Amino acid sequence: MRANTSSATDVLKAGNRVVAGGIIAIVVILLVAAVLLFVNLPDANAFNARVERIFVENDDMTSGAEIKLLEILAQSGTAFSEVLASYRGIIFVLLVFSTALLLAALVFLVTIVTLNRRISAIQRSGIQVSSMLISRDARAVYINDLEFALTDAALETLAVLAEARMDDEVLTGAQIEAVISGRDAADCDEAAGATRVKRLRDTLGNQLVSELLVKTIARRGYVLAVGKDAIRMI
Repeated sequence: MRANTSSATDVLKAGNRVVAGGIIAIVVILLVAAVLLFVNLPDANAFNARVERIFVENDDMTSGAEIKLLEILAQSGTAFSEVLASYRGIIFVLLVFSTALLLAALVFLVTIVTLNRRISAIQRSGIQVSSMLISRDARAVYINDLEFALTDAALETLAVLAEARMDDEVLTGAQIEAVISGRDAADCDEAAGATRVKRLRDTLGNQLVSELLVKTIARRGYVLAVGKDAIRMI
């Protein structure tokens, strides 16, 4: 038992390390991409500096048209620097947003994988039921001290399955219907018993729990996945 626990702990730690490493890798990659992108962006004042050089190198431009042209160039440089600054802000916001999306996708992926593994483990091992108490007066079943209210029909179906489990029997749908209705099994429809089992599962609520508790055995019928020593009826 210690070996199994140790193995499960090691797997959990390894999974946590993988998740942490993935998150760190994503952040580092996006940071590097952001730095390279911002470094390679043109300087916002490059255009203004070029216009200033034109003013300095062409100080003999004194006509009104020439001066007007230089003023237009200066205004264009200012507009270009403002647009480039806004682009930098937009790029930064997009990088932050993409980082958040990637991290969320990674967390959701790990969560889905973890849940799938847990569900697979439950499906392989079944539900560990230490006690099942069926109370006709309370119209309820107590599974591991958890109370599930049942309808009269669902309670009858569960009682029939419990009695069959204590006798190590597997019942078909027709046999379940025969026991409850009091008719001969040959006169009962298989679908009627299957419907009773479905309604019992629906009444129990959780689909995974109910289908693992009331198992379907191919070409044989239905059986409770509970140790017969754990079943009591009052």
